[in-house]
Amino acid sequence: MSTDQASVNDRKRPGMPPHRSHRDVADELRARIRSGLLRPGQRMPTQAELASEFGVERGAVRQALRILQSEHLLANVSKGSPATVATPAAPSRDAVRPQPTMVGLAPRIAAAFHAPHVEIDALCLTSISLTMAIGEPLRQIHAGRLKPAKVHVRVLLPSRDIDLAFPAPVGGGGADGPVHRRWLDQRNAQGQVLRHNLLTLRGTHGIDVQVEFRALPFTPPVKLYLLNGSEALFAYYTLTKRGEEIGQEYLEMWDAQGTQSMLFPFRQGDGLRDTTFVEQSHLWFNALWNTISRDLRLNPGP
Repeated sequence: MSTDQASVNDRKRPGMPPHRSHRDVADELRARIRSGLLRPGQRMPTQAELASEFGVERGAVRQALRILQSEHLLANVSKGSPATVATPAAPSRDAVRPQPTMVGLAPRIAAAFHAPHVEIDALCLTSISLTMAIGEPLRQIHAGRLKPAKVHVRVLLPSRDIDLAFPAPVGGGGADGPVHRRWLDQRNAQGQVLRHNLLTLRGTHGIDVQVEFRALPFTPPVKLYLLNGSEALFAYYTLTKRGEEIGQEYLEMWDAQGTQSMLFPFRQGDGLRDTTFVEQSHLWFNALWNTISRDLRLNPGP
């Protein structure tokens, strides 16, 4: 058995539910392929090894492999030699169609958590979309169906000390106005929830978790999520004029609905354009993290 096969075979899931169906096996193997744990051209474990890992009959494994072959994720599926992970074809228009953040982000975050070492970098106005999207893999971990060895999350957010370009009152306003204070409360609250939910995994499941926040000296015009070094999800913040009552005052403001921003997916290996975009996005994020950003406070103090 090859080293690659052994590394995949050793990822047995604690708390794996009994009586798994062929669709359960297909779902798990599909997630491993899409997360990059199983790479294009890599030989799969044998059907006997997969049957042993998942606790199912070989017939269920064969059905699962045929499903993945029909989805063009596996090649050379037969009763003989092990199948191989298919080399992705040029993505179709439907495969790269942008989706609203809360539609497109959650399944990609969930797939990223199937890797043994989960790495997520995010640049955004607040972390609300990330906090919501990460909820499902956390539930899977608490249910015993997922257990990555390490989770490392880095988040870049605007500094509390700057005059935000948005959200901001239409007539202008500084960093001490009600619109800014409401944004700051949201930024801090969502960041605290995200950090708490992730760090809880240390004590409950023994997972090595690291969560870091840094502050930017500008309002980001885009949001960016980088997953496991292999995916980039990118969206523009599109501004609209809207009114809202804050406290006892009705204010018109320039704002962006971040959860509805259209998210464009890029994946390393899906052509030169996608691969280059992922690589350059990592370079850009790391440059911001290591140069002009600074430590970020999530407390409500001055």
